[in-house]
Amino acid sequence: MTVRTPGAATAPTEARRSGDPADVVRALDLLAGRRLVVLSGAGLSTDSGIPDYRGPGAPARTPMTYQELVSGPAAQQRYWARSHLGWGRMRSAEPNAGHRALAALDPDLLITQNVDGLHERAGSRRVVALHGRISEVVCLGCRETTPRAALHARMDALNPGWAQAQGEAETRPDGDVDLDDTAGFVVPACATCGGVLKPDVVFFGENVPAPRVQRCFDAVDALGDEGALLVVGSSLTVMSGLRFVRRAAKAGTPVVIANRGVTRGDDLATYAVDVGCTEFLTALL
Repeated sequence: MTVRTPGAATAPTEARRSGDPADVVRALDLLAGRRLVVLSGAGLSTDSGIPDYRGPGAPARTPMTYQELVSGPAAQQRYWARSHLGWGRMRSAEPNAGHRALAALDPDLLITQNVDGLHERAGSRRVVALHGRISEVVCLGCRETTPRAALHARMDALNPGWAQAQGEAETRPDGDVDLDDTAGFVVPACATCGGVLKPDVVFFGENVPAPRVQRCFDAVDALGDEGALLVVGSSLTVMSGLRFVRRAAKAGTPVVIANRGVTRGDDLATYAVDVGCTEFLTALL
């Protein structure tokens, strides 16, 4: 367990994690009654049947980068064939008890690195989808945004029997599947301008829009030492999430990390506990 004095801007120490029930209770006690900003990651959606990126036992992932996606039709065919199958499965996922507990807790701001939209479906009101939402599609030409469901229907019509033929492919956390043979899949263009389509999510190689990041920084800054930043289900491997932990710790705001496995922010946390997201959030509620 990592323990720092709440509100102290001390130098980070070597991280130690704990799943001891007493340590979990201490973390819960710290959070109780405080204003909260919550940062959630893929680990929160595993209880909804969506695999995570870096949890215990998770296989290595190599997501397609933005630069690869725009490199030409072959990459776009490979991406959309996989994503078409993954979306067909992901859209049937339901919010779990952890999502519902967060909606009931109603933090000052819920920053999610997830693109599955389950926080919104659970009823959370103040949500920043840091990496966008896979339920929407954007044209890289005219920038028109359209519902993913409409594109899904177009792809079904252009590729009859495709989903049934590839039914055994393993689902991946990016909203796609593990599939090598994508030859023959027909990728539609933008219905308005004929441009290239992509999910309205932030790919590796893209930046999170600056106004989106600033809204999150403002919420973290407003916490002071009387609020707390809670991280659930994120390894904080990428800077898009870790920067908020660094911001809070530098300001002396208590940070609690609840995650299965070590995270990149453990040495900055007031408490870092090895516990399931749903278990921790329902106990906090």
